[in-house]
Amino acid sequence: MISNQTSTVEQTFLPKVSVIIPVFNGERDLPELIDCLYKQSYPQELVEYLLVDNNSSDRTAQIVQAAAKEAVSKRISIHYLSENKIQSSYAARNAGIRFSSGEIICFTDVDCRPEADWVAALIKPFAESCVMVVGGAIAALSGITLMEKYAERKNLLSHKASLSHYFCPYGQTANLAVRRQALEKVGLFRPYLTTGGDADICWRIQQKSSCTIRCAEKAVVRHRHRKTLRGLLKQWKRYGKSHQYLSQLYQIERKNDAFWNRKQYFLCWRDWLLHQFPRLSIRVIFRKATLLDLLTRPIDLLTIQARISEKRKTKLPEQAYQIEWLSQSQNKLEVNKDISLKVP
Repeated sequence: MISNQTSTVEQTFLPKVSVIIPVFNGERDLPELIDCLYKQSYPQELVEYLLVDNNSSDRTAQIVQAAAKEAVSKRISIHYLSENKIQSSYAARNAGIRFSSGEIICFTDVDCRPEADWVAALIKPFAESCVMVVGGAIAALSGITLMEKYAERKNLLSHKASLSHYFCPYGQTANLAVRRQALEKVGLFRPYLTTGGDADICWRIQQKSSCTIRCAEKAVVRHRHRKTLRGLLKQWKRYGKSHQYLSQLYQIERKNDAFWNRKQYFLCWRDWLLHQFPRLSIRVIFRKATLLDLLTRPIDLLTIQARISEKRKTKLPEQAYQIEWLSQSQNKLEVNKDISLKVP
């Protein structure tokens, strides 16, 4: 009986949805992304797509504006917005939220490819009033380079990792939905953060209420991994910066980092050179292993070092404590730096 009731509720739960996508120099990605928006199965009259240009220098504005005009004939609502004052994807998302009218606000990125049932699957858990945040699944777009294959093997963008975070669960803005009511209560993204804002806003929502955060496995977006080692290391440096920002905001420490030092780093390299490299090299020669098998460990070490070194030299900017609010009267608020988060 309960199962049938739940199914009926889900079928009749069709709220107004706003999809917000920050764009910075997205000329290459926009055509495929917009095509994915056209193909969404959720009733198009109940969804608006807000693409926010964050001071791009390419043809982003022209492409989105042309798509918005074309969408009218398809009875699809696409809007071009801009955020040129603050260079931050979170400031761009805030601009989209302020313009939005949806009860549920969904987020993804310009380099993501939402599957056709993405919106429909992502909003389903909100049929339960206790659900305030939903994280969807992030899968890899097929890649051909060694670094793309490495990232796919490591499942770097796994939503399961963030939703089971050792401190407090959160969803990633590449595939995230939040109830508008929650944003009205805790505020919007910190506009001057450059990374870590998805965890921060999910944690603030959980801090201020007894809400439930859910995972929507069938709400899938596909994301392109970094093609080069340089790009991969840049990504891991951003992770290090994110960890440091969140550590300073919430007074937390990543446990493993305290035990990582130069001696340990040297010993890991020595073990690979003396033991793994000879054995795996022979297997590669006889085609019983791949080049990726051979190089996975050194890539692991390089990414770990990139993350930790960036974290150690990063300091949270004073402006990053600011939170924007939906209410015009509240504008921006300087929050208490001594945040005490109780994990739900």
